[in-house]
Amino acid sequence: MKVLVVDDETNIRTSLVKFFALEDIDTDGAENGFSCQRMLKERAYDAVLVDLKMPEMDGLELIRWIRKEGFRMPIVMISAHGEISDAVQALHEGAQDYVMKPFNPEELAIKVKNLVGTYNLQNIIESSRTSDTRESNLIGESAAMKRIKDLILRVAPSQSTVLITGESGTGKEVAAREIHAFSQVADGPFVPVNIGGVQENLLESELFGHEKGAFTGAIQRKVGYFELASNGTLFLDEIGDMPLSLQVKILRVLQERKIVRLGSTTSIPVNARIIAATNRNLEKMVNEGTFREDLFYRLNVVRLELPPLRERREDIPLLSAYLLQKYARKVNRNVNGFTPEALEALSGHCFYGNIRELENVIERAMIFARGDVITLDDIELRNSVSKPGQTARRAEPQAGESKTLKELEREAIIRALLRHEGNRTRAAEELGISRRSMINKIEEYGLKDY
Repeated sequence: MKVLVVDDETNIRTSLVKFFALEDIDTDGAENGFSCQRMLKERAYDAVLVDLKMPEMDGLELIRWIRKEGFRMPIVMISAHGEISDAVQALHEGAQDYVMKPFNPEELAIKVKNLVGTYNLQNIIESSRTSDTRESNLIGESAAMKRIKDLILRVAPSQSTVLITGESGTGKEVAAREIHAFSQVADGPFVPVNIGGVQENLLESELFGHEKGAFTGAIQRKVGYFELASNGTLFLDEIGDMPLSLQVKILRVLQERKIVRLGSTTSIPVNARIIAATNRNLEKMVNEGTFREDLFYRLNVVRLELPPLRERREDIPLLSAYLLQKYARKVNRNVNGFTPEALEALSGHCFYGNIRELENVIERAMIFARGDVITLDDIELRNSVSKPGQTARRAEPQAGESKTLKELEREAIIRALLRHEGNRTRAAEELGISRRSMINKIEEYGLKDY
């Protein structure tokens, strides 16, 4: 927990910093409102304690600024002047509580912890309204799954960005939730965002939020997913579907740990742990120029490759038993097992749809089972609609297919622009052409967003 104490009295700031350290609260001190403004722009805080009477900028004015700029952490007003009107005004301006000097530092620490805990709970509730709740554990005892579980336990306590890859239906969000559950921010919100499920023209607003009037239809301020995930984990699913125009903005957030809402010029610090996932080949996309190389390396700090179900078939009986219990409750059926022939058929099937396909098969079998166990006759194993290598949207080149010179030139320009973060001059120098020629080529190939 990170707290900022704003008070012009040095002894108050010093004593609170020292006492809060004993309560495992990391605390900074600001001597006035202007210092507070600067520090809020530089770091993310879980709560702010503001003195009422300060020179040049008093506490009420500072609270108004904090709320106007969009900072959402709890605020506690501190005052030696016990006027009820001041307390009412502080709460009206956006403070969550009000304490009098002299105060008991132990009680103040408890108050701050409770306020931060309540705030995090509200974040969790708000994020859960827009998310699909999935099971939060990985099922399987195969060697492949044991390696995955071990890696999760090792990476979870860090704040490193994790990239989870694997075919569709292998449980990438389940793995992300496991990382969150064992992380230092496990008590904070887990906010999943399906990049491919959000319209491209709305994606930036969903991620970063917007101010009232930022665009047509923006009738009120909206808090984006990055802020909702404060003190928790932001899960960017289907990151390979993110348009190039937005990739550079995500890269900047990962580098600077700050966002700017649409329609605003104010930077807001973010402290969410980032986990991304994709079923696409990002390395291939980088070579094709459809995914930024610098963003790829920012995301690929720790790689978690989930194996397809057909490569860990020994886990199918465990998964089937788990899903049987799940759907027995859902469809209200007293079905409690499988015949040996049914399990053998399940274990021998190539589930190219992975766990999602197995789940579909089990749910259907539960509905049509005639007895208290699932038999071979109850199971319908159709040919999978997906095959390995077909998860990417762009088809592989056919044998003997070659690219034109213009296609090769366009790809070379894209790679140069990505390597130099869009700098036209340096990209032109690398390719041995003039800057004017580079500008003309960018116009010709429609590469203005690079």
